[in-house]
Amino acid sequence: MMVLRVLATLVFTLIAATAQAGASKPADLIFFGGDILTMNDKQPAAEALAVRDGTILAVGSRAEVNKLKGAKTRMINLRGQTLLPGFLDAHSHYINSLTVASQLNLYAPPAGPAKDVPSIVAELKKFAAAKKIKKGDLIQAYGYDENVMPNGRLLNRDDLDAALPGNPVIVHHVSMHGGVLNSLAMKKFGISAATKTPEGGIIVRKEGTNEPYGLIMETAFLPVFGALPKPTTEKEIIAATRAGQMLYAQAGMTTAHEGATHLADLEVMRKASKAGANIIDVIAFPFMTDMEKVLAAYPPSAFGKYESRLKLGGIKMTIDGSPQGKTALFTTPYLTGGPSGEKDWRGEPTMPAEMVNKLVKRVYDLGLPLNLHANGDGAIDLFLAAHEQAAAGSLDKDRRTTVIHSQFARKDQLDKYARYKIIPSMYSLHTFYFAEAHKANRGEAQAQYISPMRDAIDRGIVVTNHTDFVVAPLDQMFMLWSAVNRQSRAGQVFGADQRITPLEGLKAMTINVAYQYREEDRKGSLEPGKLADLVVLEKNPLKVAPMSIKDIRVMATLKEGKIIYQRKSAPAK
Repeated sequence: MMVLRVLATLVFTLIAATAQAGASKPADLIFFGGDILTMNDKQPAAEALAVRDGTILAVGSRAEVNKLKGAKTRMINLRGQTLLPGFLDAHSHYINSLTVASQLNLYAPPAGPAKDVPSIVAELKKFAAAKKIKKGDLIQAYGYDENVMPNGRLLNRDDLDAALPGNPVIVHHVSMHGGVLNSLAMKKFGISAATKTPEGGIIVRKEGTNEPYGLIMETAFLPVFGALPKPTTEKEIIAATRAGQMLYAQAGMTTAHEGATHLADLEVMRKASKAGANIIDVIAFPFMTDMEKVLAAYPPSAFGKYESRLKLGGIKMTIDGSPQGKTALFTTPYLTGGPSGEKDWRGEPTMPAEMVNKLVKRVYDLGLPLNLHANGDGAIDLFLAAHEQAAAGSLDKDRRTTVIHSQFARKDQLDKYARYKIIPSMYSLHTFYFAEAHKANRGEAQAQYISPMRDAIDRGIVVTNHTDFVVAPLDQMFMLWSAVNRQSRAGQVFGADQRITPLEGLKAMTINVAYQYREEDRKGSLEPGKLADLVVLEKNPLKVAPMSIKDIRVMATLKEGKIIYQRKSAPAK
């Protein structure tokens, strides 16, 4: 026993000596001179923060942190600006960022110029001329939202044929679940009057004929999406990766989410990682259609580990579509009918309930995190039934199962989320971009209860918030503004009782997202030992008027202590 005590004393002495020697090494960076919001409830704010070797060394008073200053330490004066943990992307479609830089923005105002069909046509012509696009080359645009087109005048195949008769054209729907194609694009992707509408899909036909009239959605669009051109050479992949990731860095984001990864997309991302192109972390969730192919190449043991800033996070399923596209699944009918004028339209699941049950059980049995897209309350019911069947006996096991969007969750469904430890990743931006469409399609009561973040937080649920880029722009301050204010494009407040505080909103894009990814031990808050993934904001979101939050600019973004994005007026040494 005496020998054991002596050995234990020696070990403890060595550990203490090592820790003291480590602490004596000076910091690489020390931030001071502004507000520091930690997202750590035990120490919500600080005067200074020190970084060494890409990790946070100390957080506290300026006097204490200054003890870590050395001859080569860079002193970063925030000059009244605010330092936070880097924003984490709870859900977007990262792979699209690699190509969006070469596409036309057709968001509706204020995010883009597409206020009506004539403006869309004009922008497409201008884009083709400015880019000197050759005849026969595919032209792509993104952000089309039929819900804001005035007088019900929607974009169709004939409009695109007249505008650009020599090019295949796809104008992607704002939901990213479909798009409007012209005749040459239909031909390119093998869609004709003889094409049958698949289960869970939408092909809008020209009235009185079987001819596709442009809009293709959901499962009918999947073959088109899978066949879209992607960067192939290493040079193209590196350039596209850096351009795409810079979109995230400019928004203050240090971790991106790839929300429906196909095997071909994964290989592109792996090539970028091996080439050292990643400036931020990327978490990929292989899509259900490619799940078995991905698992054949990457077994479950390969998940959850970063390699050159890329990791496989889990599996992604999709049960329904988008409420603004009228493809979300509800338990009651849409007030305005279906996408093609269907009566008593409640939306359709992307697969039968039996398949939902089978896939949920398959993912749970693999022991992998599940991200599951469900917008309408009918889709959420399908998931909860599948969960109760697949997880019988362990309904509240800590799986980090995340229901992406959860937009039209009912109160009783939130109760089950709380009991089962389900994470809803909500979508407060819909209160601005689509609330009027939801009011028309679903009625006042449901529109007022979209993304019920207040009720979720009050139930003790860990809730996150996301942009679903490219459905909405990568704008974290605007996303925070929408959660705090819940104001629509027309200026109406939707769900005042579901507003959350700015601090709660910040947690829904930092520490709560880290929890969603099982990364709360290394990301999401400013604590010693965590990665120095940081964002500097122009102003403190907790101190400005709530309506001014959207105007706060990202001044700098740092990944592991290194600046990856900086405005000209960012903090100086």
